[in-house]
Amino acid sequence: MESLFYICCIQILLNRVAYYLVKMNHIIRNLTFLSFTFLVAVAAGCGAGEHPADMGLAANRPLKTPEVASKRPKIVAFGDSLTAGFGLTERESYPYLLQERLNADGYKYEVVNAGVSGDTSLGGLERIDWVLEQDGVEILILELGANDLLRGVPVAKMKTNLDQIIRKAKAKNITVLLCGMLAPPAMGAEYQRAYSNAFPDLANEHKVAYLPFLLENVALKKEFNQADGIHPNAEGEKIMMANVYKELKPMLKST
Repeated sequence: MESLFYICCIQILLNRVAYYLVKMNHIIRNLTFLSFTFLVAVAAGCGAGEHPADMGLAANRPLKTPEVASKRPKIVAFGDSLTAGFGLTERESYPYLLQERLNADGYKYEVVNAGVSGDTSLGGLERIDWVLEQDGVEILILELGANDLLRGVPVAKMKTNLDQIIRKAKAKNITVLLCGMLAPPAMGAEYQRAYSNAFPDLANEHKVAYLPFLLENVALKKEFNQADGIHPNAEGEKIMMANVYKELKPMLKST
């Protein structure tokens, strides 16, 4: 009987210990959860706000005002890598050089570089509406077709795309300067003839200004081209800009 009594006492004691262990585990879990929640809140607060020292610095800074859009009429240089200045810095691209020349000659125009490397006449047609939506666009320098040539795009398709781009510009009373390209004999006599004639044909049809060959005095001259033999280098861009400016100048308004 005595041994049975001790066994019962031990069992009661074990039950008590088990009960308190469960209670402690529950408390620990709740404390862990609360601690985690607190840390998350603190971390979020640190991320969302600034440190006190930074806040003091920020308070002393002048408020950033939005940039005021230029009210000067815009000349949009619209084309492919030849316009974008592939392989060159922004300051070496022909649109940037054109802006400097206009400034030096006293013309108050803003040149917008809307060149996209790799663009075809179809790619240009797909983005022309957005480009022409800019305020104050007065002149569009249209330089596309070189990538159509490299890809062997049928001349009729290229011509149709360029035709629609010109029509969209004229519908907004935007003056167009169309830049022509030439096809090499390697493309075949028929393709070469059709391609080279597409540009002057469009210029005559729409009565727009025309630059017969954008790369005049640059093409096939190693000293004016990058290693690929296709894209002008910094010196070649200067010549290309001069070619554009020669045809563009009569279209400009003196201010």
